[in-house]
Amino acid sequence: MSALATFHVRRKLWWAQLAPREQRLATVALTLVVLALLWWVALAPALRTLADAPAAHAQLDAQLQQMSTLQAQARQLQTQPRVPRDDALRALEGAVRDGLPNAQLQVAGASEGATVTVRSTAPDALAQWLAQARANARAVPREVHLTRSQALPVAPTSPRPAALPAGRPAAAPTLALAATPAEASATPAAPRWDGTLVMSLPAR
Repeated sequence: MSALATFHVRRKLWWAQLAPREQRLATVALTLVVLALLWWVALAPALRTLADAPAAHAQLDAQLQQMSTLQAQARQLQTQPRVPRDDALRALEGAVRDGLPNAQLQVAGASEGATVTVRSTAPDALAQWLAQARANARAVPREVHLTRSQALPVAPTSPRPAALPAGRPAAAPTLALAATPAEASATPAAPRWDGTLVMSLPAR
């Protein structure tokens, strides 16, 4: 006799030895266990997925919208007239000179891109420069290595002494106290960025 057949025989004998009330209790307990397993295994994950569906759909829609925007920008760049490399390089140099005063531009070679090193650059200025470089020089970032720099807060200015009426003797000179570190750090400084951007340029 196999182990499964032996188990069935023992289960029948155990069930026959139970009183009717105990059989009903065992049936109710077994039913509750089956329902709990059905809930945990089948119903709960499905309901959780159904509840998370709107947020997942919104996230997918946002990603699709972003991809569509990037695709439209790429098509717009493809339809624009081709810019010679020398003209693109001059446009990039002008964009660096006008938009990033603290940046340095280095050109690696004839077939390589240009490396722009930025120091303590504001995020909005960097974003405007990237848009200008893409529009005028057809240059897009190929590699970006940026780290947040430690920007120092601006020290508060001491108030000017009030003007004295004519004929009134000047009061004794007073010393202006410097702001404490807590006062100087009360207003957080805007974030700045340091690092390098490798910009791709049109081929010759």
